[in-house]
Amino acid sequence: MDLRIRAARPAEAAELTELALRSKGHWGYEAEFLARCRSELTLTPADVATRQVAVVERDGAAVGLLVLGGTPPELELDMLFVDPPAIGTGVGRVLFDHAVATARAAGARALWLDADPGAEPFYRHVGAVPAGTAVSPSTGRTLPRLRYDL
Repeated sequence: MDLRIRAARPAEAAELTELALRSKGHWGYEAEFLARCRSELTLTPADVATRQVAVVERDGAAVGLLVLGGTPPELELDMLFVDPPAIGTGVGRVLFDHAVATARAAGARALWLDADPGAEPFYRHVGAVPAGTAVSPSTGRTLPRLRYDL
């Protein structure tokens, strides 16, 4: 598997937003639900320029993205999305490992995330542990909150 991680470019914000929405749609959500999620999953060129946004590419095409937020000692995994055809091929693990390495390098002691219920098994598999719940700002759903100790 020939994957390359790089910093996202502001000009690809719209493309990355669509990737995030396709990934969210992988879990079988209705179009109306995905429309409610759009604002929360939208990346603007300014977001990409000012936030920690990374892209994983295969053969020059973006197949996943992650966004880190917060300030050490605790960072947030704000977004981690894999294009549906690449789900199950190791892209998510590469992105998560990159998030962990980036957080450690920044001096963080914990990485927090609010998981889509469909993605929770993945995060638990890579070592994140349940740490409560959170409410999705776009849908009002209760989501599992997880912590990964660094």
